Amino acid sequence: MNFATQVLHWYQQHGRKDLPWQQDINAYRVWISEVMLQQTQVATVIPYYQRFMQSFPTVYHLAKAPIDTVLQHWSGLGYYSRAKNLHKTANILVDQHHGELPKTVAELSALPGIGRSTAGAIAAIAYQQHAAILDGNVKRVLARYYAIDGWPGRSHVEKQLWHYAEQNTPSQQVHHYTQAMMDLGAMICTRSKPQCERCPLQHECTAFKQGNPQNYPGKKPKKALPVKSTRMLLIYHKEDVLLYQRPTTGIWPGLYSLIEADMEEDIDQLCNKLFPGINYQRKALTHFRHTFSHYHLDIHAEAIALDNKPLRVMEDTPYLWYNMQQASAVGIAAPVNRIMNTLFQ
Repeated sequence: MNFATQVLHWYQQHGRKDLPWQQDINAYRVWISEVMLQQTQVATVIPYYQRFMQSFPTVYHLAKAPIDTVLQHWSGLGYYSRAKNLHKTANILVDQHHGELPKTVAELSALPGIGRSTAGAIAAIAYQQHAAILDGNVKRVLARYYAIDGWPGRSHVEKQLWHYAEQNTPSQQVHHYTQAMMDLGAMICTRSKPQCERCPLQHECTAFKQGNPQNYPGKKPKKALPVKSTRMLLIYHKEDVLLYQRPTTGIWPGLYSLIEADMEEDIDQLCNKLFPGINYQRKALTHFRHTFSHYHLDIHAEAIALDNKPLRVMEDTPYLWYNMQQASAVGIAAPVNRIMNTLFQ
């Protein structure tokens, strides 16, 4: 049996067929799931996907929804540009494509947030087009099977992997094959403890024959992440917490967050500027490290209880009094939720 036949035979017996996005398959549902699954594990995605689809069952619901509501549904998944691109693409689809996702990889790839592999998955699973994918799971399977040296983030390595991905993608049952390759990488050809004895490709796998599957794919060159520090101020009156909307660029773009201060900044001076004439009490709340792809952020949270709530804070600034008992439909950064829950639990 050739590569694809072996993979498909394994999938029929052992593949996952009951995931939420595998039911009532259409291009919209596949698109949402594939974007959520970018750099995020299936177990984490499932509850987010279910809530998302309940609130935005069609592209029209997604396009019409305020971006804050979309970001609220994404809070905790990370990589928030994915949610913003979903919303942007939904509006493009409604305005320019009659609410339908295109059927070709080229047209799909032209939409915000849809890369070559995601486009291939949509085309293959939703439309059963002959299209290859190359997500992290597929990269790992192919890198081991062909013993491809080097980190897949390097262009020449990725080019080799795409060559084999396209070469092995069958013209028949492409939707099953696409899911099978993702399942094989997620369930059998795992990163740290591959279950080679259960793999349908074991006998032809070069890395298995060499006895070193964990050497593939090559590791990303290590670079020490810089460390930054900030203070987050949980300013509140009774059950109302003061939040502000972050800029559309930078970390947590467009999400609501706590007011931040430099480690050396005079907090009393800041409070007197923001809330002149209002008494308050301060106390240290919690501290923890939050890691982004490019740096660590050490967060030192402090609670500031106001005796009275001012009607306004500063002009022309996107502040929001957020009631912890009557939560508004806004997107809040996950570390901010963590801090608020420390005080209001």
